[in-house]
Amino acid sequence: MLLKPENGALPIPQAEGEKDGGRDGETQALTASQKEVPSPLLQETPMEDLGARREEGAADSAITPKGARTLAAKALARRRAYRRLDRTVAELVQFLLVKDKKKSPITRSEMVKYVIGDLKDLFPEIIARAAEHLRYVFGFELKQFGRKHHTYILINKLKALEEEEEEEEDLGGDGPRLGLLIMILGLIYMKGNSARETQVWEMLRRLGVRPSKYHFLFGYPKRLIMEDFVQQRYLNYRQVPHTDPPECEFSWGPRSNLEISKMKVLGFVAKLHKKEPQHWPVQYREALADEADRARAKARAEASMRARARARARASDRAGICPW
Repeated sequence: MLLKPENGALPIPQAEGEKDGGRDGETQALTASQKEVPSPLLQETPMEDLGARREEGAADSAITPKGARTLAAKALARRRAYRRLDRTVAELVQFLLVKDKKKSPITRSEMVKYVIGDLKDLFPEIIARAAEHLRYVFGFELKQFGRKHHTYILINKLKALEEEEEEEEDLGGDGPRLGLLIMILGLIYMKGNSARETQVWEMLRRLGVRPSKYHFLFGYPKRLIMEDFVQQRYLNYRQVPHTDPPECEFSWGPRSNLEISKMKVLGFVAKLHKKEPQHWPVQYREALADEADRARAKARAEASMRARARARARASDRAGICPW
């Protein structure tokens, strides 16, 4: 069971490091750029993004120094705008979860006043991304029931994935815990079947969940991951060889490999990105192979059960025992 929040105070998140008057440019950069922003599972690190920009610059040697500076400034503005949008979505998710503890309806005006602020023109995109995170990660459905006043409520009836009941019971019958585990497994899978510890903590921060700070749905997330998920063998945790300073990484544990199919995890990632699983051919081929292995193992188990049933029937016949 998850602990109750220590108090019902409603936080008023503020964007960090922003000054008045500096937001209009970011809003314009967001509006003018792509509307599809990667989920926390697949966002590039600053170094990866920088490397991509360098490769683009090397491919086009005809750009003048002034043009290069202009492109760099626009790219920086887009990255800052994306980070701010991600932070706003994460803050809105936490805001909605805290408000739901009081079971009071949530209005659009409250969301704009306390969280969204001058990004209100992007409200449809922000609320859509927040709803996806609420559904797939925390097991809540965001419902609008008052269109005139844009009033919303959270319904705690959805599972993070439509898994078997036994699987959720293994995690304490807790949809949010299962959702968090699936997020971590998805990150590991998309990173090539292992993810550095720092990448997992960074993903949680992008979701508005601080690893070492109490969360009213997860308790202390880092403790949940290290003491529950690792000890229950849903995750493996080991030190990466030849790293200085030492680094550790997570991978799928034996229970995850047995209980959770890679195709369902890939489908979860695809839903977050509004794409088909085939968009990632390497992971898709691996997931297909995993599905085939599971089908063969199931067929062998069923054949073995039928063989044992026939053997028992023959033994009963020889002993003159009527099976009915």
